[in-house]
Amino acid sequence: MADKEKFEFAPLTIGTMRLGQWGAKMNTNELEKFIEGCIELGFTDIDHADIYGHYTTEDEFGKLLKAKPSLKGKINLITKCGIRMIADNRPAHKIKSYDLGANHIRSSVENSLKALSVESIDLLLLHRPDLLMSPYEIAEVFQELKQAGKVKHFGVSNFTTSQFHLLNSFTPLVTNQVEASITHLTPFNDGTFDQCILNNIRPMIWSPLGGGAIFGDDKDDRINRIKQIANQLAQKHDAKLDQLLMAWLLKHPSKMVPVLGTTKIERVKHIKEALGIKLSREEWYELLEASTGHEVA
Repeated sequence: MADKEKFEFAPLTIGTMRLGQWGAKMNTNELEKFIEGCIELGFTDIDHADIYGHYTTEDEFGKLLKAKPSLKGKINLITKCGIRMIADNRPAHKIKSYDLGANHIRSSVENSLKALSVESIDLLLLHRPDLLMSPYEIAEVFQELKQAGKVKHFGVSNFTTSQFHLLNSFTPLVTNQVEASITHLTPFNDGTFDQCILNNIRPMIWSPLGGGAIFGDDKDDRINRIKQIANQLAQKHDAKLDQLLMAWLLKHPSKMVPVLGTTKIERVKHIKEALGIKLSREEWYELLEASTGHEVA
């Protein structure tokens, strides 16, 4: 669990985006079984966003916590706000937009607390950067929410390095949740991971396996190069392709925290085995070369 000063991440985070209406449509009993299975495996960080399921997934998860309140003390609740999505239960939203104004952050937190049936959120992330955001305003509402005991820690998601630096200069952030995988190398090269190391924070990673494209029948030369090298290394390490690619991410010194999008506990167990795979430096660069299509300069 998170302490009062620093958010201590589990090695992997459990994402909820596909557990509800946008995916498995789990009922309360199915959700309970899945979450308890994740807790037994040591993965207690649960990643939400207010928009998931068109603003329904938090509420469905809250029904579980109402039915079994003992789970509240066993998990860290992470959620995100800042996207104003068009939805039947958000009639005031006329277009999709981003809003990191104090009023929206404040009301989003209140909605999430009510939906999740909890008194505090362990980690609140600003889901997308708002080009109209004021760091003064955000820092003030963050302080208000923390003093009220409604949010313990704060971070961002999908922020550029300059946007992160700007906000972090006004209020301490504990993570930047960004997309990264063997097929999405941008944060390795644009300073995102360097910035995390510099600030002694761990980046959270969404779509760590590239959205699954690499596992299909693809005629793309890049995908085929990656699969060829990855399968060779997987055989060497007595691992599966997805485990090997997860281990590739986990080798990076930023100590990134992948967010798993699976709805099956068997998959969580399977991916956990990646934590024990130790790639050599040359093996890591073999995969990088396969992804870029050329040796390092």
